[in-house]
Amino acid sequence: MQTNHLHLFIPAFMGFIAATTSVVYYHNIETSNFPKLLLVLFIYWVLAFITKSIKLWKFAEYSVGPQHLRFCITALLVLLYGLLMAVEINVIRVRKYVFFANPQKVKPPEDLQDLGVRFLQPFVNLLSKATYWWMNPLIIGAHKRPIELKKIGKLPIAMRALTNYLRLKDAYEDQRTAEDPNRAPSIWRSMYRAFGRPILLSSTLRYLADLLSFAGPLCISGIVKYLNKTGSATPLNKIKGDTYLGVYFMSTTELLQNTSVLAVLLFLALVLQRTFLQASYYVTIETGINLRGALLAMIYNKILRLSTSNMSMGEMTLGQINNLVAIETNQLMWFLFLCPNLWSMPVQIVMGVIMLYYFMGCSALVGASVIVLLAPVQYRIATKLADTQKSTLEHSTDRLKKTTEILKGIKLLKLYAWENIFCDSVEDTRGKELTSLKTFAFYTSMSIFMNAAIPIAAVLATFVVYHFINETGPTPSEAFAALALFHILVTPLFLLSTVVRFAVKAMVSVQKLSEFLQSDEIGDDSWRNGDTSVSMEAGKKHLGVTKAINRKQPMRYQMDNYEQPTRRQMRPTETEDVAVKVSNGFFTWGSNLSTLSDINICIPTGQLTMIVGQVGCGKSSLLLAMLGEMQTLGGSVYWSNKNRYSVAYATQKSWLLNATVEENITFGSPFNKQRYKTVIDACSLQPDIDLLPFGDQTEIGERGINLSGGQRQRICVARALYQNTNIVFLDDPFSALDIHLSDHLMQEGILKFLQDDKRTVVLVTHKLQYLIHADWIIAMKDGSVLREGTLKDIQTHDIELYDHWKTLMNRQDHGLEKDVQQDSQTTLERKTLRRAFYSREAKNQIDDEDEEEEEEEEDDDNMSTTTNRRSKIPWRVCWCYMSSGGFFMAFLMVSSKLLKHSVIVAIDYWLAIWTSSKTNQSAGAGPDVSNGSSLADGIGGNSTFATPGTPQAEDDSYYLPVFITLCAAGITLCLITSLTVEFLGLSAATNLHHNLLNKIIHAPIRFFDITPLGQILNRFSADTNIIDQHIPPTLESLTRSTLLCLSAIGVISSITPAFLIALVPLAVAFYFIQKYFRVASKDLQDLDDSTQLPLLCHFSETAEGLTTIRAFRHEARFKQRMLELTDTNNTAYLFLSAANRWLEVRTDYLGAVIVLTAAGAAIWSLRYGLHSGGLVGLGLTYALTVTNYLNWVVRNLADLEVQMAAVKKVNSFLGTESENYEGSMDASQVPENWPQNGEIKIQELCVRYDPMLKPVLKHVNMFIEPGQKVGICGRTGSGKSSLSLAFFNMVDIFEGKIVIDGIDICKLPLQTLRSRLSIILQDPVLFSGSIRFNLDPERTCTDDRLWEALEIAQLKNMVKALPGGLDAVVTEGGENFSVGQRQLFCLARAFVRKSSILIMDEATASIDMATENILQKVVMTAFADRTVVTIAHRVHTILTADLVIVMKRGNILEYDKPETLLEQEDGMFASFVRADM
Repeated sequence: MQTNHLHLFIPAFMGFIAATTSVVYYHNIETSNFPKLLLVLFIYWVLAFITKSIKLWKFAEYSVGPQHLRFCITALLVLLYGLLMAVEINVIRVRKYVFFANPQKVKPPEDLQDLGVRFLQPFVNLLSKATYWWMNPLIIGAHKRPIELKKIGKLPIAMRALTNYLRLKDAYEDQRTAEDPNRAPSIWRSMYRAFGRPILLSSTLRYLADLLSFAGPLCISGIVKYLNKTGSATPLNKIKGDTYLGVYFMSTTELLQNTSVLAVLLFLALVLQRTFLQASYYVTIETGINLRGALLAMIYNKILRLSTSNMSMGEMTLGQINNLVAIETNQLMWFLFLCPNLWSMPVQIVMGVIMLYYFMGCSALVGASVIVLLAPVQYRIATKLADTQKSTLEHSTDRLKKTTEILKGIKLLKLYAWENIFCDSVEDTRGKELTSLKTFAFYTSMSIFMNAAIPIAAVLATFVVYHFINETGPTPSEAFAALALFHILVTPLFLLSTVVRFAVKAMVSVQKLSEFLQSDEIGDDSWRNGDTSVSMEAGKKHLGVTKAINRKQPMRYQMDNYEQPTRRQMRPTETEDVAVKVSNGFFTWGSNLSTLSDINICIPTGQLTMIVGQVGCGKSSLLLAMLGEMQTLGGSVYWSNKNRYSVAYATQKSWLLNATVEENITFGSPFNKQRYKTVIDACSLQPDIDLLPFGDQTEIGERGINLSGGQRQRICVARALYQNTNIVFLDDPFSALDIHLSDHLMQEGILKFLQDDKRTVVLVTHKLQYLIHADWIIAMKDGSVLREGTLKDIQTHDIELYDHWKTLMNRQDHGLEKDVQQDSQTTLERKTLRRAFYSREAKNQIDDEDEEEEEEEEDDDNMSTTTNRRSKIPWRVCWCYMSSGGFFMAFLMVSSKLLKHSVIVAIDYWLAIWTSSKTNQSAGAGPDVSNGSSLADGIGGNSTFATPGTPQAEDDSYYLPVFITLCAAGITLCLITSLTVEFLGLSAATNLHHNLLNKIIHAPIRFFDITPLGQILNRFSADTNIIDQHIPPTLESLTRSTLLCLSAIGVISSITPAFLIALVPLAVAFYFIQKYFRVASKDLQDLDDSTQLPLLCHFSETAEGLTTIRAFRHEARFKQRMLELTDTNNTAYLFLSAANRWLEVRTDYLGAVIVLTAAGAAIWSLRYGLHSGGLVGLGLTYALTVTNYLNWVVRNLADLEVQMAAVKKVNSFLGTESENYEGSMDASQVPENWPQNGEIKIQELCVRYDPMLKPVLKHVNMFIEPGQKVGICGRTGSGKSSLSLAFFNMVDIFEGKIVIDGIDICKLPLQTLRSRLSIILQDPVLFSGSIRFNLDPERTCTDDRLWEALEIAQLKNMVKALPGGLDAVVTEGGENFSVGQRQLFCLARAFVRKSSILIMDEATASIDMATENILQKVVMTAFADRTVVTIAHRVHTILTADLVIVMKRGNILEYDKPETLLEQEDGMFASFVRADM
């Protein structure tokens, strides 16, 4: 029976398959929890193990050794059965099944009982784990409905931030030994203890995958070698003794010489390698995410305990904390993702070199050394890239700062016709940024080039050397394996440089983290012992309890068992009369000098205590000292025990959460409608709330709507009033409020609301007129208490102090009596708010994103349309991007790419012809693939290189030169393509930004009213950054991988046309995979981005509001919120990476099928003698490369789609209309000194802001003679300001005209018109730069002229005193001057421009009375001969005018001399003046 027919071995194979399926069966038994069936299996395993062992022993007796196939299979089975039996016994032992009386009940994991968990990876069976089968419904469902946060549910308990935080914290704290408590624990060690095991598992999987990757080259060389031998049925030289008992025992080697077996093995090896690789990635990513969650919780806990002095003394800045959260934790996470590479790569490289030597001898080492020598170059390039990125970042922050300034002061720039000057300064910075971007592009393209060219160079070196040593070319099967191996080698070498860079970064990050974790913490004062709210540690004790809780409150996590500090019942009369007492207190902010010294005070219970004193005498510090925020040098703070639970505390610098107005006020307390309403009225917030688009449900804070200082402060005070606490600390709550509001707040809020409730109130204030209300007064001076007692005590004992106060009070009162009656600061604030919102009318200009969302909502009925829209690739946007890069560059890129790939195929083809010309055997090798690795996944593919051949016996000297030329051409083309792509991207970025800036700066003022500033800034920051740095590499990678796949499929189909039949179903499968994946990936990416923002904001928010959070005792609530935000973000990120694994597993399996079909087709067509076997090798190696590149095609497509959205957004702004700058007259026709007289005629003027809106001025007529002083007044919204804008043609004049000195202003070019008039606006705008730049950016005036203007504006002496005089620095927004001074600078700016018409728009609103009177006189003298139009804020400023105009609702109501108007008792003007007196 001497045959080698395979069917005889089928029983053995069947046994093998049965064993593997039973693994799955057993797994299911365990999960379905039915232990009785285990007995059956147990008996089966034991019997099978025994019988197989006997068989093996018999084989050994007859000396059937490992060289025989049967022996190998039997040995394998014995091993497998043994393992299964061991597992079985272990299960029975642990769970006490079968032989025991009371088996242990196995509950399904707790997470699955909680329906919120949707991330099933840890709970599904092995096959589903390996192929991510459980992701199918999510990814396919994404096509119909976008994935939302609800769909991705919660994290499994083991992955939650709390669980991992406790693990990491234990590992961290355990290192603090008893003998050395102050030793800094090592973060590395604690990371290893907490997360070491999964990393080891991942590395093991990684090693397996790396070893399997070498199967590819071996199998291919085997197939090529043995393909022509298949003719003969059996080898002739029979080994003696291969028949035992008349049965033929097939040798192992013979099996491996069968090409079909090799093809199947190749397929299996590929599938397994890819499965292991993806599993390894998944494990590291999951661990990385767990680590990040733990680190974030650790940092957050530390932030809540940071000592305040650290923050204020600048040892720990907010920026540093934000960097820790945003950058350092992510660096560590990335390092974890890549760290298995650190130890798997060297092994891979060593193995590769050994195998190369085995195939090609010494010459292989030459090629390998080329690769190794170029590795340091790659490392240099990588470090250079990092450096350039830093400098680019500096320039772009600079550019953003300038852009922000321009957008904030755009109205002023337009009115003064200065847009172009400022535009140029931005373009200037952009130029610097582009220079460093050019360097960046150059290094990026070098790195891409190295990656593509190294394999070609190595192959060239190897074959040339081989040729000179051996005088002949290598055989095809050798050439092949060598080529495939070179490509396997390139990947680790390329990545090694990246991994090393990340390791260095991780070290720096760990260093920063441990410094942070070692920094000072706030002291634990005795009164803090009353704290019963559960801290994170207490979370551990409750782990038992939470199991019950989880069901009922699916939204809450484990730490939710902390209670709100129990609300106090209305108390009976207080027994203790002292709420807080400080004795002999010495307190400091960190340096050993005491800020507060010798403090002895009592705060009486239930009374109103006021703390007064000059600026900087330590009033706020005293409050913080009582709250335990300062370091105590001596003395003690004593709280009566009922009181110190939580203190309602309103800081001076208001602190808001990113939440709705209501949440900001209730601040975690239960909502009580009655109380809420009272508080809102007391703080007079109702009118402001009515202005907000969604009332008190409007988001405010960093990401919400920007409120003005007064509004923010009132919300903070409202928060303190609303809390039901015994003690309320208010730190200067009146500083940003005008007089009416402060009076109202004092009367309604503090005296009525708080005192009626008998709450203890401590109030820090500068407003001495409120002292009469105080029950107890503490007067401070230079960090110590000057006086303490009631106002009566002070009046009798310290008459001097009392008199001093009295004079101050009078002065304050006078200033305040006259103060703003009709149009107060608050009304101003509300006006700006209204301006910010009346944008709601103009729906036409809302961002394109919203339009998309609306479309989607309408389309919900007919799902198909939505589906279509979501899976389409945005070709139009791509085309727009390409064309903005320039047609020549685009053409160059496409043509050079195509050329490069055809040359690479030519090299392979030539190599094949050359090698097979020696023998009658043929061979091949695989196409050049450079690695499209993105860091996210660490590894691109192992690339291969291919060769076809036809037998041709010609001299080597003919082949070699052609081969060298082709390789050289290939390398040059690699260089050209990598450069063109990067520079195409660069020119596109340049053009897009330039156009965007010009369009926006020249847009009409209405555009800025209706477009939120944040949205415009986003185009200049995030979107520009994506266009600058992210699109080019993605585009490069996408084109390269697509062309590689296409050329591979082309080559295979041309060699074995049969392959085309199999290609159809494969293509269909691929199409659907990519279609589903792209949509899901985009959604998950958005979720990841949108959940990251709140997390970062929460951190910076907490760091800013530390004192408030600690005073309120809300630490636990904020920790809880942080854990929720972290978990949400981690869920999104986990799903995103699981979706990437889902895609890669599928494309890898497709690739493996392609290899299998290519091999099958080749073998099959050879059987029927369709072609010489030589080209098979070429086809197979090309097929191998496809596996690596299919997933890159899809991933890059998905990325590009997300990134193109940035181009789309920028494009949507490029469509805005510009203002009409031309006018119908030529600038040269306008007289040089126009307007010399300043005569203004207004005829039937109608003005509106937008053709869609109602007119704001209706048929206004007036005539202003040259040199007249005109005052315009009227209620808010009467059209006064619109009139001032009409002079500058800033608004739409659709009827009537304004004639100045005989010229209709609508005909003038805007630049001319606006540069000849001057205006002073009500909100002062200063730009960063020098004082000179602020007064005269065009650099046209002499210094004397500038000094003169400053003198008029009462600023000369102040500017003289500054370092640098006119060149003194002005910080961003003029923050280094007070509001009043800024307003004076704006006046000076108008005086510098000596035009004969000056318009003052409520310009003196923020100046005190005295200065204002001086100014009025100055304006009257300096502008005696010019026309001045004043829009009045306080009526008494225009009593001296020549003409007064009273407006109402866009019409002129009264128009006459002020004297005449005052005589009309019932007139509007007269009533204004009466109100203002």
